[in-house]
Amino acid sequence: MIGKKNIVFGFLYLVLTAALGPYMVKAVLPDVSAAAAAKQETLAALQLMASNDFEVDLEPMSAADIARTNSAAILALNRQLNAEAPLDSIKGGPHAHGNLESLLNIAAGLVLCFIATAPLIKQLISWLFILGALLHSGSLYLALVFNLGWAAQVLATGIGPILLLAALLLMGVASALGFRGQLALR
Repeated sequence: MIGKKNIVFGFLYLVLTAALGPYMVKAVLPDVSAAAAAKQETLAALQLMASNDFEVDLEPMSAADIARTNSAAILALNRQLNAEAPLDSIKGGPHAHGNLESLLNIAAGLVLCFIATAPLIKQLISWLFILGALLHSGSLYLALVFNLGWAAQVLATGIGPILLLAALLLMGVASALGFRGQLALR
């Protein structure tokens, strides 16, 4: 059965992408925690000064001191947002696309088992789904998570998404012409 390799690839790739999720988060989390603690400390100091009518030790603060305190709070907020950006890019980038493309391969493999069309067409569709996933989400993992520059070059070509779209188009046409509702043995 031609769809079998897509099903096997889909499940194995899903395990890989799911397992890399905690690794990616763990790699970024210390920076996020440190930035959050610094932000909390700075904002607490600013809140204390504001609640004391901007007096420190019963002496009014100068405009320059207030400006420095406000600037420190703004910079602390900015540091936290910058620390969270890699975490957000991981969640929305390679992790989400890898999981989606894994499930897409599983579904494609199952559908390929029920399509009566030329084996060459089925093989083409099957390999387009696998290569599309590897060249898209696989390149995202290598470029964003492991900082491999050559993977960013592959990603920039856009070949992965193009292969996936071609596979979807061919699967739609093949399904329209050859779907049988029972296991296709050729």
